[in-house]
Amino acid sequence: MISRNIYIVDDDDALRQSVEVLLDVAGGFVTRSFASGEAFLDQLPHLETGCVLLDLNMPGLNGLEVLRQLQQLDDRFETILLTGQGDIGVAVEAMKSGAIDFIEKPYDNRMLLNALSNGFARIEDREKEASAIQQARDGIERLTPREKDVLLGLIDGKANKIIAFELDISPRTVEIYRANLMDKLGVRSVAEAVRIAFAAGLVPVFPR
Repeated sequence: MISRNIYIVDDDDALRQSVEVLLDVAGGFVTRSFASGEAFLDQLPHLETGCVLLDLNMPGLNGLEVLRQLQQLDDRFETILLTGQGDIGVAVEAMKSGAIDFIEKPYDNRMLLNALSNGFARIEDREKEASAIQQARDGIERLTPREKDVLLGLIDGKANKIIAFELDISPRTVEIYRANLMDKLGVRSVAEAVRIAFAAGLVPVFPR
């Protein structure tokens, strides 16, 4: 379970305090507040992954400008925009720039907590995917060059005899390499081995 870090970026002291109280009562969150977009961006390299509650209208950098810089600098965060009434057009623009949701002030507690729940679900999904990719890469790295050659042949749908001919080895040797690579990858079928190879980037995936 990831730490549920929330960064409140708003120049309104009262709003920051009210959000902190709400999240403290809800429990399970670690909050940190910033009175400006500049202060938040300055600390960005030192912050853990989390959700950002970002005010749209602030002196200096406004929320939209902060969001755009955040998207360029760091992809570890999910951003929820806090807007005043009548800012729907700008809020939609913010979602096009990467915000996952926007909430009008005065905010509804349940809407805010639901938006944060969705943000953390997205972060968890992303981290699970990254972990799966790393596991796949680690598995592929355990293969010998010959085992990788056999795996690439299997990915191309080639029979053992064809792989043996192309690698100038015997079909029996191909069978041994095939058994070894599946054992190292911890799979029981060629289909599973192929999925790991694609996840690890052993085979490039070209967009159609």
